[in-house]
Order: sequence, then structure tokens, then C-alpha cells
Amino acid sequence: MKIDSHYTEKFESRHIGPDAQQVEEMLKVIKAGSVDELIDQTIPANIRLKKALSLPGAKSEYQFLQDFKKVASRNKVYKSFIGMGYYNTITPGVILRNILENPGWYTAYTPYQAEIAQGRLEALINYQTMVIDLTGMQIANASLLDEGTAASEAMHLMYASRKGSKKTATKFFVDQNIFPQTLDILRTRANPIGIDLVVGDVRKVDVSDPSLFAVYVQNPDNNGAINDHTSFAQAAHAKDVFLVMGADLMSLLLMTSPGEMGADVVVGSSQRFGVPMGFGGPHAAFFATKDEFKRQMPGRIIGASLDASGNPGYRMALQTREQHIRREKATSNICTAQVLLSVMAGMSAVYHGPTG
Repeated sequence: MKIDSHYTEKFESRHIGPDAQQVEEMLKVIKAGSVDELIDQTIPANIRLKKALSLPGAKSEYQFLQDFKKVASRNKVYKSFIGMGYYNTITPGVILRNILENPGWYTAYTPYQAEIAQGRLEALINYQTMVIDLTGMQIANASLLDEGTAASEAMHLMYASRKGSKKTATKFFVDQNIFPQTLDILRTRANPIGIDLVVGDVRKVDVSDPSLFAVYVQNPDNNGAINDHTSFAQAAHAKDVFLVMGADLMSLLLMTSPGEMGADVVVGSSQRFGVPMGFGGPHAAFFATKDEFKRQMPGRIIGASLDASGNPGYRMALQTREQHIRREKATSNICTAQVLLSVMAGMSAVYHGPTG
């Protein structure tokens, strides 16, 4: 059945910008005769396009949705067997309906206004607490983009934390059995900041090498092997070498925690905690470390505090990124949080309870 366009509205008029009256009011305040005059006053002529954009006419909202459904119907959903940090999972119905499909949650990004985001902050501190409990570390942030990003941030943190005889060390050793997609991101991020990334068998690495400042291992590794890195961590620390561990959060329900083994930083994905695969991402990454590294930690940390009236409340306790402090003092400029997915992962743990 053909729908008469008389009964539909243009998508742009429903979803983009102010109406004519509001435009007129704003122009009056800034003393501009028209939007074109405002653009002439603010946009240099030498960077403006000299002709109109070659675009089709605007669609109605109804037409857009119909066309969008046709394109989406061409997708084919297959079962994934890729592994390597990506696994099929079940999202509990109550989380699917009340969080993933709830605009009160799925429009969340970073809760800068703590006074109106107490529920979201509580959900995020719950996520942090879950990560701390499972990794055996002292602090955790409120998520990062994905596991590869978290790994590269850990490399950067360790590089920035070098002291004493290691102040000029540039070698970051990566075990050959980590996830390949993580290795690719580590390589991309190492080169611009002068880190010498070396890939090899962690069993053969020489921790007494004065140019070595940190080692990255995966546990379980890309082959599914589980290793106890306790003695290695002790040997590394004796030579002032840091240990970063990529971990499977779900496996830590049964395995010895990285913190108990002696890891300095633990990273990984929380996707297995009820987060759909989403055609490859994003998936909320976790980042946990020792308290001594909190000032170099990327992302945001949610903390408990007291308000002006002395009542308990939640707030952004730490956010040392370029958006909030001097750029040269920032810990990271790519610390994108995944608020919705980290909330889902935390709520999945709540849903299953302490005994699973």
C-alpha cells in the first residue's frame, strides 16, 4: 500500500534542530538578520563550499524507517565460533527489557552531573566492585572501549610509571599467545610513543634485561592454556619489571585471581556477562590495577562520598583525561567508556548472585 506523503512529516523536521519561531528568537538575541547572515559572519569564506550539496530530497520519518528496515533485512545472523574473547552469551530478560531496551539507560554516556545520575553512578560502582572482587586488584575504573584498547592503556600506564633505573627502559614484551586483535592494537599504540614492542615466548623472556619495563600475558591464553604466573611475577618484580595480565572475567569465578598472582594491571572484556556480541563490538572492557597507579589510570572512577548536607552519595572520583585537565597531564585521550554495556555486565552479576 502506498502511503500518501501528505500524511507523513519530513524526518528532519521531527528530529533536527529548532523550529522557525525558535530560530527567529535566537537571531534576535545575537542581532543577526538570518541564518545565512550568521554563517557569513562566523565561517570564513575561503573554507566554505561554493555550491549547494548534491543531496536527494528529505524523506519522511515513515519512509526512512521503511527503507532502513529493507537494508537491515539484508543482514544475516550466524553463530560465531571465533572465540578469542568473543563468546555467545545469554542476556537475562529482565536486563534486556529494563536496561538494554530502556532509553533511560541506553542513552547514557558519562554521568558528569552526579546530582541527577545517582542510579547510574551506583550501577557503575557496582561494576567496579565486581571487577575488583574477581581480579583481586585494589581499584577498577568504570569501563573502557574494548579489550585491545584496555591493553594498550595498560602499556601506556606502565610506560608512564617507570622509575629509577627503568626510567629510560623502552621494551614492552608481549607473549606470543595473546589474542591477535589485542596484539594489533598494542603494535599500533606502541610505535608513536617510542615503545619497543617485542613478541615472543614468555617462558624465555629475560626479566633482568635493563631495557625491559613490562611484560603482557594472557590467561587463559589464545590456545586456552591456563598458567600460574605467580613465580614469574615475583621474578619480574625483583628486577623492577611490571606484569600486565589479560584475563577472562568469567574464568576468574574459578581460577586464582591475577591479583593473587602478582599482576600490576589486569584488563579484559566483560562481554561474557550478558552483553550481546553486537557484530564484533563494542564490549565494555575492564581495567583494574593497584592503588599506587591510580593517578595514571585512564578513564573514570566512580566513588562514594557525602553531599553538602552530609548525606551519602556517588560522584566522579577520578577522571584524569584530556577533557578535564591540562592536555600534557592527561593519562589518555582515547578512554571512551561503555556505560550501557558495563551496567549490563554488572547487573548480570547481580542477577546471578554470589553463588551463580
